[in-house]
Amino acid sequence: LQVDLWQPSSPLHIVEGRVADVRVPRNTTRSLLPYLQQANIQYTILISDLQEAIENQTGGRSHRNRRSLSGYNYEVYHSLEEIEDWMHYLNRTYSDLVHMFSVGKSYEGRPLYVLKLGKRSRPYKKAVWIDCGIHAREWIGPAFCQWFVKEALQTYQTDPDMRKMLTQLYFYIMPVFNVDGYHFSWTNDRFWRKTRSKNMRFHCHGVDANRNWKVKWCDEGASLHPCDDTYCGPFPESEPEVKAVAHFLRKHRKQIKAYLSFHAYAQMLLYPYSYKYATIPNFNCVESAAYNAVNALQSAYGVRYRYGPASSTLYVSSGSSMDWAYKNGIPYAFAFELRDTGHFGFLLPETLIKPTCTETMLAVKNITLHLLKKCH
Repeated sequence: LQVDLWQPSSPLHIVEGRVADVRVPRNTTRSLLPYLQQANIQYTILISDLQEAIENQTGGRSHRNRRSLSGYNYEVYHSLEEIEDWMHYLNRTYSDLVHMFSVGKSYEGRPLYVLKLGKRSRPYKKAVWIDCGIHAREWIGPAFCQWFVKEALQTYQTDPDMRKMLTQLYFYIMPVFNVDGYHFSWTNDRFWRKTRSKNMRFHCHGVDANRNWKVKWCDEGASLHPCDDTYCGPFPESEPEVKAVAHFLRKHRKQIKAYLSFHAYAQMLLYPYSYKYATIPNFNCVESAAYNAVNALQSAYGVRYRYGPASSTLYVSSGSSMDWAYKNGIPYAFAFELRDTGHFGFLLPETLIKPTCTETMLAVKNITLHLLKKCH
C-alpha cells in the first residue's frame, strides 16, 4: 500500500493508541479501507477529495492582487518569488529597521535570505533567530514568519512591548529555510517535505533538513534510507541550507539567546531534548517560558497547545535544528508545531492564517519578553 505518512513523520513512531494521519492515492482506498475494517482499526476520512482541496488553495489566484507589495496580502500563501520580492521591498522601504542579507546558497543555487530586524540602537545587542519552512509542505510556517515581520513593522510605533523588543534585540528571520523544497511544493508536489539534493545511488531526491544537524546525527527517529521522509543525509550538514545556517549561528552564538523554529502540524510548543529523554540544565527557565507562552497563545481563541520536551511530547528524533541550537549554547531553543491537529493537516486553509498567526504572535512576544527579564 503506497501511503504518505503525515503524522507521525516516520513509521517507527506509529504506536498503539495514538492517531496516525495518512494520505492515500485514490486507487489505494479500495484496498486500504477493507483492510482497516478487517484489522479492526478505526478510521475517519478527513479530506475526501484532496486534489480539490489543493486546487482551492493554489488555483485561480491570478485575479487576486497578489503582486502589489504595498497592499501585500498576509492572509494568503505566497510563492517563493513573491516572498523574495516582498523581502527586497521591505529592505528598500524600511531601511531603518530592516536589513536583508543572504547566508549562502541552496542546493539548486537559490540565495538563502534572512531579514535582520531591529533598531540600530547600540553596537552590541542580543538576538533571536526565527526560521520557517524547514519542511517544504508546511506552508503555515513561512506565512507566520511574514506575519511576524509585518506586525513588528506596523506596531513598532504604537506597541511599547514591540518597541522594547526591537530596541533591545535583533531578530534574524528566515521566512523560507528550505527554498528548493518550498518552490517544488508549489510547482510539482504539494506534499514534498525534504530538500531537493540528488542521490546518485537511489533515484530519490532530498534530505530531511531537520534530521541533518550535527547532534546525535542519524540516531533514533531518523532514517538512513535516501527515499524516506526522515532521511538524515549522507553526513551531518550535507545539505548546503543546513550548513549555511549552522555556520551563521555558530558565528553569532554569543549574541543569539533564542532559537525559534516553526513547523506544522500538531499544536505543540517543544523544547529540548528531542534526541533523548533527559532534563535540560536550564529546565525551570525554559519550562516557565513555554508555560506562559502557551497560555498567552490560548488567550486569543482558546486553542490549546501541548508543551514540553520534544522527545516525550512528540517523539524522539535526532539531528534536529532545535537540539543543535541548544547544544551550541543558545539557551532558549523552541520548535512550534502550528495548527491544526489533523483535520486539515498540511492543507490549513488560508482563512486560518490570520487566527493562527495572531495567537502564535502572542506566544512569540511572550517568549521574547521573558528573555529580556533575567531568569535564574
